Amino acid sequence: MRVRVLGSAAGGGAPQWNCACAVCASATSDRTQDTVAVSGDGIAWYLINAGPDIRTQILRTPELRAGPGLRQTPLRGVLLTTAELDHTLGLLCLREAVRLSVYATPAVGAALAAAFPLRPMLAQYTDLEWLELPAELELDGGLRVRRLTVGSKRPRYAGTARLPADSGQEWVSALRLTDARSGSSFVHATCLPAWTDAFDAFVDGADEVLLDGTFATGDEFPGARRMGHLPMTESRPHLARHPHTRFRFGHLNNTNPSTGDDIVADGQEILHG
Repeated sequence: MRVRVLGSAAGGGAPQWNCACAVCASATSDRTQDTVAVSGDGIAWYLINAGPDIRTQILRTPELRAGPGLRQTPLRGVLLTTAELDHTLGLLCLREAVRLSVYATPAVGAALAAAFPLRPMLAQYTDLEWLELPAELELDGGLRVRRLTVGSKRPRYAGTARLPADSGQEWVSALRLTDARSGSSFVHATCLPAWTDAFDAFVDGADEVLLDGTFATGDEFPGARRMGHLPMTESRPHLARHPHTRFRFGHLNNTNPSTGDDIVADGQEILHG
């Protein structure tokens, strides 16, 4: 299995265009918005989320470039972990696809059909296959996916929207992807409001875990808990229970000054095996 971080920043990127905080003012490199590419065989690739920077991210990643056919692409689909704009706006940038498969929970799908009608817009441009993201799923290339609901926070644009009663409350998900051949596994959880017993069991035994690095501390502007993110200072104490798992942090807010080997960068391959 291969896992490559395409974008490592939270919404707005880093530095953010309208921010003069110390981190943005001193930034020497650019972080694009949170998206990850995964493959079980190096041929069939899937995106975890599709941020607004997806075109640039794809073009600078050789494994994702089109070819050898005129409209042939290694991208097989997109797995959405939330309905947030920084995870979904990139779908519109993929409208040139001959066919596009998108996996999402009923809640995420309902928001993108009614509150922000991305689905009907996108369907006018491509052969859109909208699929439910269930608790377990098998993908091309030998990938097996497990999903865990970790949060119920609606995106701001859907805060008061009337959605179908059967759409549920599965708004924020963590994903565990396993290579059926090698057994290697990767957990994606860049939007994590709390470290629960269920999440602790979900990451147990994984080779690599990409955690929520939005905020370094709880008092960082504009407020970790209010935004639905567990600060890094509250995640780190849990890591010692999993000594054989490599934990890293992504989805960094532009105000987060964290550096180090456990902070991912754009373009970084974090699992190959």
